[in-house]
Amino acid sequence: MFAVVRTGGKQYRVAAGDKIAVEKLAGEAGETITLGDVLLAGDGGEVKDAKGIVVSAEIIAQAKSEKVIVFKKRRRHNYRRKNGHRQQLTLLRIVAVGAEAKKAAPKKEAAAPKVEEAAAEAPAKKAPAKKAAAPKAAAE
Repeated sequence: MFAVVRTGGKQYRVAAGDKIAVEKLAGEAGETITLGDVLLAGDGGEVKDAKGIVVSAEIIAQAKSEKVIVFKKRRRHNYRRKNGHRQQLTLLRIVAVGAEAKKAAPKKEAAAPKVEEAAAEAPAKKAPAKKAAAPKAAAE
């Protein structure tokens, strides 16, 4: 089974056992991460629905790519600038491509009794009694 995943602004076609270099992802060597942004999935020549498909990968190493030289020059103006850049990469080994494992959702019923218990424990506050209005003196 294969999948097309998007990470770091690029798309990669992956299958179980593949090794890819992607833009830097958080994590250390040996950790397992999931690539959830699956654009397309398939098996052989058949294309499947990508909804619910998750790609799990193991981080092999954090590395840097080859150096890229950036050289700027403007003719006849004695303008020259030279810079180098090495992009940070994460090397991944694709462990599995498949359906997402269903996770048990937290029950809402457990939160409701806590609120009721807290309300029962706290004494009910009464609004202060209003004073009776003083009789107005008749202006004669």
